[in-house]
Amino acid sequence: MKRYLKATGSVLLAGMVLVGCQSNNNQNDTNNGTKKSSDNNQANQVKGTGFPNWGYDLQHTRHVPYKEITKNNVKKMGIVWQQEILEWNKDVPNLQEDFPVVQNGVMYVTSAKNHVFAIDAKSGKKLWAWTPPKKVLDHINSLPWQSNVASRGVAVANGNVYVLMIDNRLAKLDAKTGKLIKMVNFWDHEPSIKLENRYYESSAPMYYDGNIYVGSSGGDNGTRGFVWAFKADTLEPLWKEPFWTVPERGKDWVKGKYTGGGSVWTPMSFDPDTDMMYFAVGNPAPDFYDEDRKGKNPYTDSIVALDSKTGKFKWASSEVDHDVWDYDAAATPMVLNAKVGGKKQKIVVEGGKNGKWYAWDAKTGKTIYDGVPFVKIKHSKPSSDPNKVELQWPGTPGGESYAPETYDPETNYVLIPGINSPNLMLSAKDRKEIAKDNNTFPGTKILPLPKDVVPSGNITAIDVNTGKKVYQVNTDDPMYGGFTSTASGLAFYGEMDGAVNALDIKKGKVLWSMKSGGKAIKMAPSIYMVDGKQYVAVITGGTRVVVYGLGGKEKIATPNKNAKLQGEADVTVKPEEVYKKSCISCHGDNLQGNTAPNLQHVGKTMSKEEILNQILNGGDRMPAGLAKGADAEALAEWLSKKK
Repeated sequence: MKRYLKATGSVLLAGMVLVGCQSNNNQNDTNNGTKKSSDNNQANQVKGTGFPNWGYDLQHTRHVPYKEITKNNVKKMGIVWQQEILEWNKDVPNLQEDFPVVQNGVMYVTSAKNHVFAIDAKSGKKLWAWTPPKKVLDHINSLPWQSNVASRGVAVANGNVYVLMIDNRLAKLDAKTGKLIKMVNFWDHEPSIKLENRYYESSAPMYYDGNIYVGSSGGDNGTRGFVWAFKADTLEPLWKEPFWTVPERGKDWVKGKYTGGGSVWTPMSFDPDTDMMYFAVGNPAPDFYDEDRKGKNPYTDSIVALDSKTGKFKWASSEVDHDVWDYDAAATPMVLNAKVGGKKQKIVVEGGKNGKWYAWDAKTGKTIYDGVPFVKIKHSKPSSDPNKVELQWPGTPGGESYAPETYDPETNYVLIPGINSPNLMLSAKDRKEIAKDNNTFPGTKILPLPKDVVPSGNITAIDVNTGKKVYQVNTDDPMYGGFTSTASGLAFYGEMDGAVNALDIKKGKVLWSMKSGGKAIKMAPSIYMVDGKQYVAVITGGTRVVVYGLGGKEKIATPNKNAKLQGEADVTVKPEEVYKKSCISCHGDNLQGNTAPNLQHVGKTMSKEEILNQILNGGDRMPAGLAKGADAEALAEWLSKKK
């Protein structure tokens, strides 16, 4: 499911790429992808320097070959440069779930509502910025079906930048100038894929062997999930039609008006040796209420493998046969050449929102490790009676959500970002109640957590040879960002409190930690080289890019106070009017709750600062910035007094 939530003591506002650098290094063989050498399958990337892909390589191991930063010198890291994007465009909503791509010394980032920026990766200087055409932005703003306006990255290949528009379009930009070359509408080729039908896009597209691959968002709204391939040069469909992850409405198990789901809202992985592609499929809809979707609901909550050239089905494996908890397979799977049972084997691995980690044979889909638990698991079927709801572990954020794992070939370890956070899930009573909630997440409600429940997170290391946990490191906050590892045995990651850390992969010990000048790091670092120097980049505080390196001397910046994401309250702001404009559709006309929690007493369990952070940075069922600046400040002040 396509949504994110900072799981604090109470759930507030819960209604709301290419080809990798195939460098010579000691990572697993499939990462190198050197079997194919055609120009179409290369991203014009100088070998061994950048972070050219959403997950570094086509297999999304997020393992880079760089060794300048080591366990011995990592404590000498500091901030090399930092840039507040609001200084360039005060209207940008946020970038906090973007995964920057770096090619040939240029960093590409994308924001909510699909603004794209090209930045000199060494200095932080702006090279160009692209704002979507007015007709696109007007279309995005015209309908409420997009539950989260995140844009998680771009694909960069052969002098072009590819970005998905929230309203189901694919845009192609000139990588040097940022000028729009072409934009196509998905509905011109498949009429049902429209924002008006509750579809939207939030994933980074993937470039592979001359083609662009996209998935779908909106499964929680009852849309029909898909993946699709387009020719990178013309943007014409490579496949005649999408590969649909669930049946057409009214057929097989898809019975009700809002029944469907199976969105593919994170990037696909590819194996250049076989041309196979692998992707994670989201939950069935409606959430919690299952009267109109009996049975196993394939291919929801599954990993699916296709022939990337034809879209032909190869295999699928389900993590949850009949999901009533919102337990997507969300995180992008990794393709590994790893030691399994003492022998090298090509496998696919992924951790689900159900809190279990899996491994399959990459060719056949045969299960190797069938669900290794890495967070607390205790659930029952959600009740439709608010007096009988029980804590469900994990909650809707996971387990493991979209935050990526990493694989270190030296230790043969996979690192999993864990979320230890429950939900009080309330199911719809009947079809009539679902129809009444003609909004996002029909029929779904989540109640505030008890005050004594404190969400947390963990880092789990799995030995791929045995499928056993080597160690587990507890974290104060849920792990929403994910990892990137290096050939020197370090894994870098950010946290919700704004800290950036370096972990000794073998020992599970944090060797370095530094604040970023913001909070809510909800992406994994991009690590790259420019002129022989290694850099680690994160996005923090919603709109700030911070880049670390050895010898960095810049001071940690203070949080931005300029308008859109932060600001002091203005006495002329009327919080009741802000609430009516931004919150009433989900939280009710009297704060009583609808598709989102009751806020009538939210001030008892959350401080003004916690409420403001949730408004600004968004969460599981809401985008960031529905209220901004002085409006957000006034709204937080008003809600904090509701006791």
